Amino acid sequence: MTDTVMTKTKYIKLILILGSLTALGPFSIDMYLPGFAGIAKDLNTSVANVSMTLSSYFIGISAGQLLYGPLLDRFGRKKPLFIGLLVYILASLGCVFVTDIDTFIGLRFIQAVGSCAATVASVSMVRDLFPVKDIPKVFSLLMLVVGLSPMLAPTIGGYVTEDYGWHTVFFILMCIGIVILLAAQIGLPNTHKPDTSISLKPRPIISNFIKIVKEPQFYTYAFTGSVAFSGLFTYVAASPILFMDIFKVDAKTYGWIFAFMSLSFIISSQLNSVLLNRFKSEQMIFGALISQTIISVSFLILSINNLLGLYETIAMLFLFLACLGISNPNTAGLTMAPFARNAGSASALMGAIQLGLGALASFAVGVFVKNSILPMVVIMTVSTTLALIILIFGKRNIKKTIVTSHDEGIAIVH
Repeated sequence: MTDTVMTKTKYIKLILILGSLTALGPFSIDMYLPGFAGIAKDLNTSVANVSMTLSSYFIGISAGQLLYGPLLDRFGRKKPLFIGLLVYILASLGCVFVTDIDTFIGLRFIQAVGSCAATVASVSMVRDLFPVKDIPKVFSLLMLVVGLSPMLAPTIGGYVTEDYGWHTVFFILMCIGIVILLAAQIGLPNTHKPDTSISLKPRPIISNFIKIVKEPQFYTYAFTGSVAFSGLFTYVAASPILFMDIFKVDAKTYGWIFAFMSLSFIISSQLNSVLLNRFKSEQMIFGALISQTIISVSFLILSINNLLGLYETIAMLFLFLACLGISNPNTAGLTMAPFARNAGSASALMGAIQLGLGALASFAVGVFVKNSILPMVVIMTVSTTLALIILIFGKRNIKKTIVTSHDEGIAIVH
């Protein structure tokens, strides 16, 4: 009985710490969003230019993932994680004292490079710690922890910005980074022994990435999930302009709206965990993408005909994000399933693809979304439709693959 309790306690502790690592990036993205207007005023620039700090963050976290993947496989998980979190903490401190937009954009890039160590390490450790069949459910639980960040971050950020100024937000992020660093170093096991056979020279690293990309299961689900998920990045980048500039809500109200939106992601990711008892991951992804396509096309038709007020827009976005809460844990699980020895590199490559497309989507928002909702909805509709097409054509190349792990025997993955 004690062992069972201890096992459950350890399981919950691991989920909380891994979830915190995964949530660091979203928290760093969401918490300063209510301060966009204040940042633009203080740094003598426009809100559209401030949104470029989101693009630089996405570029940094995308490029950084390719750096940490091989490091996590070569040196184990905890040393690169420690260094990455230290970089994040120092960059966050730099953001507290920033006085111009160009420096701010640069520091956000460095902050992202640091934070993505946490993202890659957490996904790699899920592959290390749990059997293949349990990975989608574990990712769903991580989504619960991650889902709290866009609920809490912009709401807290809104109040902090209103009462203490936006610089204080980055001091809080620095403190969060310190707490997560300590929790990871004390509470996480060494899940992967350093592998000296993994070279850190460019040619072997690139060769390893190419080998991973050529795996049909990887490229089908990595690109399906990433292209679909770019809809979330589109929403995040556009939301300050959408709600504060177009619909004229204040920073605190915006924070509450953003928090409410996050409920859709949390509820659907937990619904996914239940539905996986009856349906396969492949079926869940297909159903979610079909639903998301119908929703985004309806959203587009309504926006073209100017039939969307504040509440109608919130309702459509709520439904759109709910679909991502179902598709994302399953695409992540199936993307990682064929990889055991080089899970760090596979996780990094998956993250780089996702964040790279996210950077592209947020850049498009900065260019096109000014005083109308329509460009945002167009980007969402195109990305969703493209994800569905990738899934349909990519599945034709996937054959039954035998995946062998050190301690779990043989698992058949489609």
